Amino acid sequence: MAELVYRPVIGFAKTLFKVWDLKIDCQGSSNIPRSGGAVLVSNHISYLDFIFSGLAALPQKRLVRFMAKESVFRHRISGPLMRGMKHIPVDRGQGEAAYAHALDSLRSGEVIGVFPEATISPSFTLKSFKSGAARLAQEAGVPLVPMAVWGTQRLWTKGQARNFRRSHLPVTIRVGEAVEAPRDQYAGAITRRLRERVQELLEAAQRAYPGRPKSAEDSWWLPAHLGGTAPTTDALRAAEVH
Repeated sequence: MAELVYRPVIGFAKTLFKVWDLKIDCQGSSNIPRSGGAVLVSNHISYLDFIFSGLAALPQKRLVRFMAKESVFRHRISGPLMRGMKHIPVDRGQGEAAYAHALDSLRSGEVIGVFPEATISPSFTLKSFKSGAARLAQEAGVPLVPMAVWGTQRLWTKGQARNFRRSHLPVTIRVGEAVEAPRDQYAGAITRRLRERVQELLEAAQRAYPGRPKSAEDSWWLPAHLGGTAPTTDALRAAEVH
């Protein structure tokens, strides 16, 4: 079926990247299979992560169908685009339909994009992973492809005003080797292994990232363990309790 929406959106995004002069460093795209189903699994630090995760698949000539919260599909602007690109709406109260949709897509040879943390991590560190990605890969008989993005939080993330005037920003993307998901293994064990791979890729992306805070006020996008002022996971949990 012709991609009447997805490909023009990709062209528009690439034009914006050039206008913003983003310094995109993407490595490991060859780990995404050129054909057949796969589950692409990424960390989640920005509202724009799906764009950059999808960008990593383009060298392999693959279009990724992302699982995203259902409210995005109700928006008057993003909704028609998300549906036109054949992304998959997820109703968190009734996830069975989204799971079945994703499973059918994987079996038909599509690449499905999943953020197993479910929501953006305000600490910019990895949260716990839900097991849905592993279960999908197991049931469809496809590999899990881990990846990590870094720098996207500086453009637009939770709790910060979006700032598309931030030109010349670096964005680092790392895609790792596939993680197999045998049916005879416990999905939780596969999920733990997958999270470890994503963590390794995230650390590699952070080491390679050339950007540094310009001042103490600009260190909000760095996690605390790297010297930044992003809230720690402990602080976030304490805030939830109160």
